[in-house]
Amino acid sequence: MVRSQRQNASSHRPFRISELAAAADVGVETVRFYQRKGLMDAPTGGATGGRHYGDDDVRRLRFIRQSQAAGFTLREIKRLLDLDRIDDRAEARSMAQDRIASLDTEIARLEAARASLKKLANECAKGGAGPCPILSAFDPA
Repeated sequence: MVRSQRQNASSHRPFRISELAAAADVGVETVRFYQRKGLMDAPTGGATGGRHYGDDDVRRLRFIRQSQAAGFTLREIKRLLDLDRIDDRAEARSMAQDRIASLDTEIARLEAARASLKKLANECAKGGAGPCPILSAFDPA
């Protein structure tokens, strides 16, 4: 669950932006970038006490990073966060299934490329007359 619960004071201790970034293993500029993109809320607090983040912000930041690692775009991640807020599991599941289909397509493409390269490497290892089959395969002419 990544829902923001700042109003409920769910944080055990406030974080400064550098501590938030370190807790989620990202840079401070990454946090600011996500704020500009609407993925992270503005921090609480003001000029006198400093601006602070909570545990929910750490969870949200980690969710964003894990979603990116799964291949979701920032726009899709924003949608997932919105879906979490309204608890729309069906749409979230649909998005995940679409992402899985995209990954399956990419895996098939990579496996075909691997098989082609493996075949070329085996032909190259045999030696023989003429140019290297690997170099010939990538010749733009």
